This record gives sequence, structure tokens and C-alpha cells, in this order.
Amino acid sequence: MRPTEAVDSEDVGDDLAGEDCAAGTDHRLIVVDRSFVAANARELERMRALVSRLSDRQLGEMVNEYWSVAGVLGHIAFWDGLALYLAGKLHRGEPFTASENEPGDVDWINDSSRPLIHAIAPRAVAELAVSIAEETDELLASLQDELLAGLDETSPLNPVRADHRAEHLDEIEAAIRPRT
Repeated sequence: MRPTEAVDSEDVGDDLAGEDCAAGTDHRLIVVDRSFVAANARELERMRALVSRLSDRQLGEMVNEYWSVAGVLGHIAFWDGLALYLAGKLHRGEPFTASENEPGDVDWINDSSRPLIHAIAPRAVAELAVSIAEETDELLASLQDELLAGLDETSPLNPVRADHRAEHLDEIEAAIRPRT
């Protein structure tokens, strides 16, 4: 989901287009779907609650053969950190560069970051994941509609962080669920 759509002002009525618009002006109204703000907040709260209830032992448990619970949280923090960086550029009016486009296959990025993430103390990386998510969500929510309107499927910034978080929080919860 990308958050923007443009509509002609004639389609929304004169009250929104404004009576004092200059002749020949492009009368397009940018409509931004800001539902990503609530979705991001929901998954942030879910992550915050999970981190607060997990013991240090649980943070060290393995989710799969490669990633611990804390490691998965660090992975979320890494990708949220990238979104934070890109949102900062957008906020400052700096253009994205071709080198900031996400490659089609990110396995090499995840695999090369894993040892670094796992080297951080589990509680520290879990708390860092929450902190970075909070900062990322705050900046994304503050972006003006005009800035968000420029994002499309080719943009390196996707303001919808909730989907990535939910995917991995589901994996964590399944891994720590008491086995019966």
C-alpha cells in the first residue's frame, strides 16, 4: 500500500478547490491515505508490549535456525532505521538517489547484518528496536501530505512499517508460544 492519490479539484467541488484560484492553475488535490500512521502505531505498541514482557532468556531463544528473538527485533530495527534515514531525507527536501533503491534480493543484507545484530546484548537490541520504531513512526507521521504524495512504487521509502513488523512479530510469538 502506498499512501497517495491525486484527484481533479472539479471532482471534489468548488468548496475544496477554492473560489480564488488563479485561472490556468493546476487544480489537483492530493489525497493522502494516512492509515499507515495507525497501522504503524498498532504494531509499535505490539512490539513494545512484547519486549516488556519477554525475559532475557526468551530474548535469546531461537526463532529459526539463524535468528534469535532479539536478533529478529534487531532486524526490524535495521529496516526501520533505513526508513528513518530515508524519511529524514524526504523531510529535508533531499532527493533519493539510485543507490538508495532496495535491491530485489535483500538476503545478502540480512545475512551480513545478522552477526552484528546478534553481537548486541539481547535486552539492549530489543529496547533499541522499540526506540528506533518510535522515532521512525514519529517522523513518518509528521511528513506533510505534499511530501508523501511524491512516493510511489519505485520510491525507496515505504511509510507502511506495520507490515514488516507484523510479519516478524508473528514469527516471534509463534516461536515463544508455550508448547503443549
